[in-house]
This record gives sequence, structure tokens and C-alpha cells, in this order.
Amino acid sequence: MCLPKNAVWEAALCGSLSLKCVTQEFSGLKPLREPCLMLPFMPSDVIQLYLLVICQDGPKCYSQVERSFHKDGDIEIAAFFPIYIHLVNRLMNIFQRDLTFIRFQSKNYQYVLALVFAIEEINNNPHLLPNMTLGFDLYNVMHSDMMVMENPFIWLAGMENHVPNYTCRKQSKSVAIISGTSIAAQMGTLLELYKIPQLTLGSFEPLLSDSGQFPSLYQMAPKDTSLAVGMVSLMLHFSWTWVGLAISDLPKGIQFMSDLKVEMRKNGICVDFVEFIPVTEESRISLQNRFHIQILKSSANVVILFCDTDSLIGVSFQTWECVMTWKVWVTTSQWDFSSDEHHILLHSFHGTLIFSHHHSEISGFKNFLQTVNPSKYPEDFYLSTFWSLHFHCSVTGASCKTLRNCPLNASLESLPFHHFDMSISDGSYNIYNAVYAVAHSVHEMLLQELEMQPVSSGSKVEFSPWQLHPFLKNLQLTNPAGDLVNLNHMGNLEAEYDILNFLNFPYGVGHKVKVGQFSPYVPQSQQLSLSENLIEWATGITETPRSVCSESCSPGFRKTPLEGKPTCCFDCTPCSDNEISNQTNMDQCVKCPDLQYANTERDQCFHKRVTFLSFEDALGMILVCTALCFSVLTVVVLGVFVKHRDTPIVKANNRCLSYILLITLIFCFLCSLVFIGRPNTTTCVLQQTTFGVVFTVAISTVLAKTITVLLAFRVTGPGRRMRQCLISGLPNSIIPICCLIQLALCGFWLGTSPPFIYTDAHSEHGHIILVCNKGSVTALYCVLGFLGSLALASFTVAFLARNLPDKFNEAKFLTFSMLVFISVWVTFLPVYHSTKGKVMVAVEVFSILCSSAGLLGCIFFPKCYIILLRPEKNALKGFRDRIISKETDVLRNSS
Repeated sequence: MCLPKNAVWEAALCGSLSLKCVTQEFSGLKPLREPCLMLPFMPSDVIQLYLLVICQDGPKCYSQVERSFHKDGDIEIAAFFPIYIHLVNRLMNIFQRDLTFIRFQSKNYQYVLALVFAIEEINNNPHLLPNMTLGFDLYNVMHSDMMVMENPFIWLAGMENHVPNYTCRKQSKSVAIISGTSIAAQMGTLLELYKIPQLTLGSFEPLLSDSGQFPSLYQMAPKDTSLAVGMVSLMLHFSWTWVGLAISDLPKGIQFMSDLKVEMRKNGICVDFVEFIPVTEESRISLQNRFHIQILKSSANVVILFCDTDSLIGVSFQTWECVMTWKVWVTTSQWDFSSDEHHILLHSFHGTLIFSHHHSEISGFKNFLQTVNPSKYPEDFYLSTFWSLHFHCSVTGASCKTLRNCPLNASLESLPFHHFDMSISDGSYNIYNAVYAVAHSVHEMLLQELEMQPVSSGSKVEFSPWQLHPFLKNLQLTNPAGDLVNLNHMGNLEAEYDILNFLNFPYGVGHKVKVGQFSPYVPQSQQLSLSENLIEWATGITETPRSVCSESCSPGFRKTPLEGKPTCCFDCTPCSDNEISNQTNMDQCVKCPDLQYANTERDQCFHKRVTFLSFEDALGMILVCTALCFSVLTVVVLGVFVKHRDTPIVKANNRCLSYILLITLIFCFLCSLVFIGRPNTTTCVLQQTTFGVVFTVAISTVLAKTITVLLAFRVTGPGRRMRQCLISGLPNSIIPICCLIQLALCGFWLGTSPPFIYTDAHSEHGHIILVCNKGSVTALYCVLGFLGSLALASFTVAFLARNLPDKFNEAKFLTFSMLVFISVWVTFLPVYHSTKGKVMVAVEVFSILCSSAGLLGCIFFPKCYIILLRPEKNALKGFRDRIISKETDVLRNSS
């Protein structure tokens, strides 16, 4: 069974597998009487095309589409443009044959019109190629590895069933060829045999600039070396670091992908996926819907499309089964999806950003498009086909070029934007420049020949195409639009780009709005300029979309790479102590300088506050008040002892040593004040020497008192040696001797490694603590060890004298005082070494006050109690009676 010859199939949107058959009746055909055949299993890559369905026995109009469009001239330009494509579906087994779908590529028809316009403009120019007409020979080119060379062979041979290296037509008048970039790469080797100049309309292809391999090929497009930089600049502007790539599988696409990845790596942008877009129909069938599925699965919200004019990306996208509106597409003008016939694509690509070559408008071209119609160019079969498809005209005549029932106001301008764009495309602009380049080269060659050998009137000038090469290679001209045209690839300039925003509004009627530009000829900071307020994003997106693999790490965090993932995929880890990150997405945190500290958010370093145990601090004030109170209390005790200096309890315990000890205790309390306040070199030296000497005096005085008590109770008669020692004041000499020893130790300390000011920047967060470093730890231990030995000696002697008569015996009090003193300083050592900063200083001050208070309380408070509260005990009468009674008992026992 054959499908109706006049049937046009449309796909239902969003995955519906049913079809509606829209019939069109053509003149000379019977009305369609058989019902439309529903194909629910028809593959979506076939049904989602707006195509003419052709059977083998169909009308000649569509079963045998004409291959060429010719306009005669004295010299001609051959052109090979992809105007329509054949798609063969081999899956429709119900027909028991292959069905051939012919799709007319409306967007590429502008190439034909640009060629016609340029040739007519030159033919009407009396200053360019005077007395000569320029014509063209236009052929369609198939997207097929097997068929791409078919029409070039037909053009060379002059017939369909041709034999290579034989031609069946007269001498060709074609002097140059204009074709797409991908077609030029395949035809270049063949045409190089004939040295025919070949000019390309597609984007600049670096591989084709090899003059050794393609000496006869000229590229009209400017270099796209800055395109990758421009797209990366756009991504950086919007902070897009996670993108997908859809690249043409041509060498140009591979090179662009390589350049783009280099720029992306430099700027920290990662690729989620890479898909290659086929150029040939065979490759497209093999890929099927893989590209669509990959995009659906991808987490990247931005996809970069880079496709050549000749690629089949439009056909690939038309296999989609539903609208995709949540992606941001960044592409070039080489693939103009906005000219597609299906609204589904327009809606999917609403908000797309397009990099288009910047060029001036060609004067008169828009007016030319407005006046184009089949009656003006009746020989143009492609125009008749285009008109019948878009204006629903009936086709008559054996050649299928006669149209009936067309709208009276039918014009290209009246068509929707997605059917035909009235603004000139990059490819059409390159065709326009190519025609002018050939015309100027021929003009220069003819002028040169006329100068060398004048031609007689009426004779015809003949030349071979290869003779144009010297003129094309050195050609530099300014086209009528005012732009420079240079065919020397070494001097070819880099392209500047207009950034266009495609808008599908109203729905189904898309248009482009210029929102920015990119120029490689200005400083880097000014290369990209955008008007963000003019940009409309995809449907449903109200703000600038984000495309990142991982959310940015805010200040205070650093990036931690994920194993097996690209660098753009990471976790955020807080910075360590005293480290900061003051920018987003920092790879490493930065340690604050020693004199600074990190705030709690760890995004800033602040200068540390210099601190010390000051008089204004609460702890400092408590210690100062305590020291002053004990000093005053010691002064009061000293006053009590002075006032009651003649009482037995004061006289019995060597009041001179008591006075010395009390005065020394006053200095012991006051010396703690040296440890409080801002340290300096003087106070650091005074702290240790004052502490060591004053406490040496105090402990040696206690030792002297202890020895005095012991000697006093050991004396039993006159003339004894102990009595002589007691009378001579030998115990009092202990004080200066011990002081001299301690002074020697302190002098050695100060001479070898004296104390110094130390800045402690680590003990307390956010603060620099000023303390006095002891200098030599050995010297410190020597001083403390000497004090400890004195205290231990005093404790030992006092302990031996504890059982002596206790009326005025203070041996027990001295024992307890030394026990307290030793306990305080033994406890001090581990606590001191386990603390830092101000607390360490406070511990030392506290130990000084405690040990001094222990001496004061244990030795003098009991005596003050007796003096002030129990004066009856401060008398010798009872004491003498007990002594006499004791001596009487001794005598009685002896008798």
C-alpha cells in the first residue's frame, strides 16, 4: 500500500504517538478519498518532521525534485547549498518498501536569494565587470556520505550517468565555486584536480587553511579564535561553572571543543557531558535519541551548541518528544534553530543566547527580499516549492513551477520569523562577499590582460579558473556595506560578535534581540558588554539561572574535592582555627598572621588586642586589693608589736627578728604589685629579683627565729658554747648570709639569661598577652630551690623545738608557717606550668600572697590574740612559779 501522494504528516506534541493527516489537493489530482492511515508506532524521529511524504509512484513534482537552478551569464559561479534533504525510513515495514521523506530547509533558501541578489547587484554596476554578465549554476547538496559528491560529479560531467574524467557538455563558464565548509572539505580534493577556486560560506575552518592541502580554497568567514574566549566570558559573567556541550562532529567542532575546554579549565568551568552532532544522515540514524536523553539526565542548566551550517542538528532536535524549557542554550548563528518550522523547538529554545558575527547591513537586501516571488523568478524551482509549502498554493504544469490559489499579499516578509528571517544571516553575508570577491578578481584579471594585450572589439575574453588564484590570494576589498573582505587566511581578522537573545513571543513567532557584544580588540575587562535587563530567560525562569555542580562555598569555608568528580563538584569544609577564607569557592584557607586572629565566621582577620594582667582587670583589682589589705594588716601587726614591745611575749621571741620579719612581709605583699600592670624590661627584672631576695629575707628570718628558740631552751648554764652563740647573736647572721647567696644566684641569673618581655599570641583567642618570660628556667629553679631549702631547714628546726615549754614558745607556729609555705610553692609548680597568659601571672601572684599570708597568720596572729584579747597570759609570774616548782621536784627526786 502507498500513502496518499498529497499527504503532509505532522507530529503530535510531547510524546503523543498519534498523527493527524493534513491533506492538500494539488491541481490535476483527484481529491483524496481514502482515509488517512494512522501509524501509532511510527518513530518520533520521522513523524516529528514537517515533510512531504513521497512514494515511488508519486507525482513528478515531489518524486523527482530538480537538482539545479541555472542562470546564464558570460561567466558563472557554481554554488552547492544544502536546500533540501532526503530522509529514508527503513522501519515502516507495513509499506514493504523504503519511504523517502524530502524536507525543504527554508532557512538555507536565503543563501540562494543572497547569491541572486549579489549577482544582480554586480550586473547592474557599470563599474564592475562592464560589458559582462555574471550568472550562476546552483546545485543542492545532500547530507549523506554516499550522496554528497553526486551533484558535484553531475556538474563536472554535465549529465547524471557520468563517467569520471569525461564531460558531455560544452566548456563550462564557471570560474569559481561557493559551498558550505563541510562540503568543501569533501569536494576539495576532487576540485583541486581542476584548480577551480572554491569559496566557503560556513564558519572559518583551521584545517582548510592549510595551503599545501587546499591551495584552491578560500574561506570567507572571519576567524573564530576568540569564540571560545567569548563564551567563557559569558559563563563567567553569569557564574555558570557546570555546562554541557553539543558539538558538531566535524574537525571544526572538535577544534572548537578543544579550545573551549582549555579556556574553561583556566577559569574553573567544568563539562558535564559532551555529545557530537552528526553531519551525515547515516550518523544521525545511528545516534537516534541519545542526545535528547543525555540532556534530560544532565544536571547542567546551560548547554553550549556549536554546529556548522551543514550539520543535521536541527533534524536531531526534531526527534524530541516534548518541550524542554528549563535549559539555557548558548550557540552560534551557524545553526539557526529559529527558522525551524516546528513551534516545539521555538518554545524549547526561548531565551537562547546566540553569538553572531558582527557585520553591517547590506543596503537594498531587505527590499529585495520583500519583492521576491515566483513570478519574478519563474525558473527557480526552489522558490516555487518554498512558496507552495508556506502559502499553501496549488502546483500545476509539467515542470511543477506554476502556482495557483496563492494569497494575493503573499511575500517573504509576511511569513513568521521561524519560517523565514528577513535579516541577513552569516552564511548569506559570506555568500554576498564571495560573489563580490570573484567579481573583483575577474575584473582585476581582465584589466591586467587588457593592459598587456589589448583585445579587439567584439572578441570574447576567455580564461581558465586557475588564473584567478593570484588575484584572490591578494584580494582586499571593501564591500558595498563598508566591511573589509580579505581572502588571505594569514591576514584574516578575528571575528567580533553580537550577542542575540532569541525570544519566542508571541508564542510561535520568534525574533532576536541584541543584548550585548564581544570584541577581542579591546582590553579584557571591556571585551564583553551585556544589557542584562534586555535578556529574557527560558519559560518559567524569572531570574538569572544558575548552573553549578555544587553550590558555592561561602566565605569561611574551603572547597574539598570529591573523589572521581570534576573540580567543580566539591564539598564545603569550614576553615580550621585561626584560618580564614574571605572569598567564595576558595581552594585553601589562609592562616591569619601571628598578631591577628580569625573571627567566629572565619572570613576576616582582626588585629589581636594587646592584654596583660592590668590593674583595671577584675582579677588584677582583686589581687591588688588583697595585697594592699594584707600589707595594711601587717603594718597593724607591726604597730601592735611595737606598742607592746616590752611585754614578755614580744621580748621572749626576739622582737628584733619579729620586726624584721613583719617589715619583710610588708614587702612580700607589695612585691606582688610588680607582677601586675603592663610588663616592661625593668618590671620583668624586678619581679624575679625582688621576689627572690624579699622571700629569702623572710624565710632566713624565720630560720633565725627557729634557731634562737632552740638555742634558748638548750642553754643550761653559763659558759656553755650555745649560750655564747646565743649571746653573741650568731643566729641573726643567718639573714645576711642567706641574702648574699640569693643575690649571687639572682646576679648569675641576670647575667646569663635575664627575664624579658614575651608576647603570647596563642594562649587566648583574639588577644596578645604580654608576660615576662623567666629567661633561664634553671636559674628560676635555683632561686626557688634555695628558698625551698631554707623553708625545709626552718621546718626541721622548728619541728625539733615543738615540745619545748609552750608559754612563749613559738616553735609550733613556725612549724605550721613553714608547712603552709612549702605546701603553697609545691602546689605552685605544676599549676604554674599548666597555665598560660594572664592566669599564669595570677597564679604566681596568688602564691606570693598565700605564702606571705601563711607566714603572717601562723606566726603573728596567735601572739596578737594573746596581746589584745588575753593579756593575762602575757605575764612572767605564772611562768616563774612553774619553773621553781619544776626545779623543786627535780631536787626532791635527786635526794
